[in-house]
Amino acid sequence: MSKKQDTIGKLDSLEKINVDIFADVKAGSLAIAQTIANLIRKKQAQNQPCVLGLATGSSPKTLYAELVRMHKEEGLSFSNVITFNLDEYYPISKTAPQSYNSFMNAHLFSHVDINPENIHIPNGEIAKDDIKAACTEYEKQIEAAGGIDLQILGIGNNGHIGFNEPGSGIYTKTRLVNLSNNTRLANAYEFAKVSEVPRMAITMGIGTIMKSKQIILMAWGPAKAMAVKKAVEDEDSELVPASFLQNHDNVSFVIDEAAAAQLTRFKSPWLTGECEWTPKMIRKAVVNMALQLGKTVLSLTNEDYNDNGLSDLLVEKGDAYEINLEVYYMLRDSITGWPGGKPNAVIPGHPERSEPYPKRVIIFSPHPDDDIISMGGTFLRLHDQGHDVHVGYQTSGNIAVTDEFVTRFLDFAVGFNEIADINSEIPGQILGEAKKYIAEKKPGQVDTATIRAIKGLIRRGEAKATCNYVGINPQNIHFQNLPFYETGTIEKNPLGEEDVQITVDLLREIKPHQVYCAGDFADPHGTHLVCFNAVLKALQRIKAEGDEWINDCWLWLYKGAWQEWDIEDIEMAIPMSPSQVLKKRFGIFIHQSQKDSVPFQGSDDREFWQRAEERNVATAKIYADLGLTHYAAMEAFVRWHY
Repeated sequence: MSKKQDTIGKLDSLEKINVDIFADVKAGSLAIAQTIANLIRKKQAQNQPCVLGLATGSSPKTLYAELVRMHKEEGLSFSNVITFNLDEYYPISKTAPQSYNSFMNAHLFSHVDINPENIHIPNGEIAKDDIKAACTEYEKQIEAAGGIDLQILGIGNNGHIGFNEPGSGIYTKTRLVNLSNNTRLANAYEFAKVSEVPRMAITMGIGTIMKSKQIILMAWGPAKAMAVKKAVEDEDSELVPASFLQNHDNVSFVIDEAAAAQLTRFKSPWLTGECEWTPKMIRKAVVNMALQLGKTVLSLTNEDYNDNGLSDLLVEKGDAYEINLEVYYMLRDSITGWPGGKPNAVIPGHPERSEPYPKRVIIFSPHPDDDIISMGGTFLRLHDQGHDVHVGYQTSGNIAVTDEFVTRFLDFAVGFNEIADINSEIPGQILGEAKKYIAEKKPGQVDTATIRAIKGLIRRGEAKATCNYVGINPQNIHFQNLPFYETGTIEKNPLGEEDVQITVDLLREIKPHQVYCAGDFADPHGTHLVCFNAVLKALQRIKAEGDEWINDCWLWLYKGAWQEWDIEDIEMAIPMSPSQVLKKRFGIFIHQSQKDSVPFQGSDDREFWQRAEERNVATAKIYADLGLTHYAAMEAFVRWHY
């Protein structure tokens, strides 16, 4: 494979499995697709079948899209391909939208020339008493095909492969398994609610997987980083099923940079060999050592540096005291109560410019509540400090509104009409049809345009109420409704030209000095990443076209709903007092449709306000543990140079 050159070679790593790292999911998927295509063509030249083991879930979608493109544009034939899928939910209908049968047909099989008789997927419809025999038959079918030539895998956040949860042994075969609560929560985005996620699945065993002649495991995004690290660097263990792949003779992990973040050669490169001691690397090394030792930065000693693999840093920089001060000042200078810059002040180390003041600011919010959840304290402070604050709500967020919440609003509307004696025939007809649809709605059924509009209206009303709570001018509220989101399903369209142009137009209308954008790409639905790319491409286009104002526009990324920045990466930390924490909490509460029961909350069962608050408190505590002032909470930002 042609892969990205890493700054530190594999000879200096602690990895027990070959790891190929690419810039992003697209580049990694293209490389895997080329490997598969080469194998298919090689087998065709030898007049032999090519037996592929295939995975489902979000990880292989880009891979399958590329294989479909190769078939349509490059003539890649699947006529000699035999496939065996890793797993399937149980019980589930083959035609259910969430079934892996439907997934494979939608993303691959229906678009290529594979013989339907060569497709094998565990049957989620058979009687439970027949499952054991069916699993045995599945193993025999694999053997009869000559074994799997190339097995494609994903990896769960807990290290599972297929549906082999922690505790699965290396010799396990195809079988019926119980799904862990974490796995069900992680997969809940495919269903209307977590209670609808099947509690069992049929999966190939680890022993079955290990018989494959070649294995490629793919992992994308920061949420997979810790699982990847444990699988390739730690000892093999039933607690991390993917770690058993260390015992295979021909296995590679193909991952993006985000999924590689916890590997020692990136997380602590000084432990694997020589590294370049940039200010950022020094901060990273010293902060991690201080936290590991439970010491403040200024209390670290020469002995601490020597005992923790940082003797080279002492040789290059001198005494621990000087290094400690350098890192302490970096941390101190990242803390500010003036996110828009402090007016009439010259502070060389301040993360933001003092001028111009006030600034024009736009906060891009992927969903109608990300602004208040992820940076509510900063949102309030920017307004209170006199800046011209705008909010761009990028999507309607309609799929995250439960049917029960819609019914509640419909009942209110009906009651209001009756009280007001409004007998308009059209509204009554719409309300009646909407109530009837929800009452008869089947699991997985796509909402009608009317229902989506009602759900979007609910979230729009909450967003307006939040802005009113902060004090934002109604004219500064912008609902973009980016088209990529409006599919009515969990599956979104790719970022399109119209999405970018809508963002370009808004940016040119406002001409901001500051742009805030979501940077927590662990969002399991992928919406945050698409929304970030819309903003990034828009800014880059405006810059390329020579708009003068863009040269004085800074882009800041926030997190909060799904993850938090690592302490060593934070470039601006906004402290909050206890009263400000409560004010932010009450602002989040305005989004009632997202409170108590969130349809797509991922593997974290806390409400969004709890996640954000606990992360903000944790960030403040880490600063305090490092020897800085202990605030009640902190919101954190990283500047992105585009």
